[in-house]
Amino acid sequence: MYSVKEIFYTLQGEGAQSGNAAIFCRFSKCNLWSGREVDREKAICQFCDTDILGTDGQNGGTYSEDEIINIALSLIPEGISLNESRILVVFTGGEPTLQLTNSLINRFKSCGFSTALETNGSLLAPSDIDWITVSPKFGAKIKQTFGSELKIVYPQKFDPKTFEDLDFKHFYLSPMATNDPEQNRKNVEACVNYCLQNPKWKLSNQNHKTWQID
Repeated sequence: MYSVKEIFYTLQGEGAQSGNAAIFCRFSKCNLWSGREVDREKAICQFCDTDILGTDGQNGGTYSEDEIINIALSLIPEGISLNESRILVVFTGGEPTLQLTNSLINRFKSCGFSTALETNGSLLAPSDIDWITVSPKFGAKIKQTFGSELKIVYPQKFDPKTFEDLDFKHFYLSPMATNDPEQNRKNVEACVNYCLQNPKWKLSNQNHKTWQID
């Protein structure tokens, strides 16, 4: 059984696949933060802005593989052929590698989905996933050293250059979001300046927030 915070249909808002139609399957639980505000200051990852606690989100619950697949299929608009469109299913979290299996991945593939993973990289990804996005966090050793894109929330207490030799196709900086508009402006400026000085890196915004969609 899988502990799922939410499952919903939207557009991917970040990275190289931004704008693509996608089913998001957000797993509960993370190995870098409990999801409880009382634990944030002691967590390895202290800047997460996603509700990962429990199973009370949209279509959330504790599910079998069949139940997850059926929910995902029910969200696809009528008349769309998955085999022709190859809609993404994005496994995210939390930290999805705590629960995600090759069995679930291949069940989605057999229905006609393309599969993508968003992970902090501290655990190895299942081997059968099509697209891997790794977002490393300071204080957590990265074990998933290859994939499709490396996305660093910036600034953190490391230099992105330390990751440049890893086997990724795309390298992104994403400005760290805070509750302070002035700090957010500074974080965007820091990302822009870093990308200008280090052209291997590209700027990735959270476009879904600009689009005002989930």
